[in-house]
Amino acid sequence: MKNKYALIGEKLGHSYSPMIHKMIFERFEIDGEYSLIEVAHNNLAEVVKKLRGSELLGINITIPYKTDILEYLDEISEEAKQIGAVNTVMSKGGRLIGYNTDYYGFKMIISKLKLEVKNKKNFICGGGGSARAVVKCLEDLGGENYLVTRDTEKARINFQNFQDLNIISYNELRTISEKNLIVNCTPCGMHPNIECSILDIEEKKEYQAGIDLIYNPQKTKFLEGFEVGENGLLMLVGQAVKAEEIWQEREMPEGDIQEIYEKIKGTIYKK
Repeated sequence: MKNKYALIGEKLGHSYSPMIHKMIFERFEIDGEYSLIEVAHNNLAEVVKKLRGSELLGINITIPYKTDILEYLDEISEEAKQIGAVNTVMSKGGRLIGYNTDYYGFKMIISKLKLEVKNKKNFICGGGGSARAVVKCLEDLGGENYLVTRDTEKARINFQNFQDLNIISYNELRTISEKNLIVNCTPCGMHPNIECSILDIEEKKEYQAGIDLIYNPQKTKFLEGFEVGENGLLMLVGQAVKAEEIWQEREMPEGDIQEIYEKIKGTIYKK
């Protein structure tokens, strides 16, 4: 009998997640099945019922349920508590435990680029759930972090549990010197708006590195001009691997993660 897992969201469209998880199942030699489940807003309890009855052993969660799921959980990991969002749930004997593996996926990008963020000025653009995971990761790595957003008042409410986070506008961003890393957590630059960038070419010269959580297109307008830069594909793969490590209660060797990443990269970008 297959071990069943799923990605749940309101509108999923095309997703590479089943392909990534299939590769992980093969590495772990597990008879697993990973499906996509579109869930109407009032049907979240139905998915929870399947988890409690072990019909599903685990789920990943995307927009708009990363916070809605919190009320159904028996336990929440420390990083997910501070982020205030859960994207992975494990059913352990009907007991539901929530995690945030976006945090680990982003950390993989930092490691890959060998970026030094401790005691340096890092800028996170956007006010959504992915920005929260990035802020938490950079906070734990000892960065001096700035959230850049169009609505600073709303951000001060939504990010109030991050005590050491500076919240600034895009106009204020231009006045700050000694910039290190900037991360785009906004949809600006995603298909079909591929000409959109939150910075112009001249502004990018002020930074040591740029990371865009968007991975389609491969090189966004935002990433053009950075000497050190990376898109969000490794984060997508990394968060999936971490989810499987939680569900299967075992670790995947770094070499295997890298192989999966290269295969997915080759499939998506046809190279």
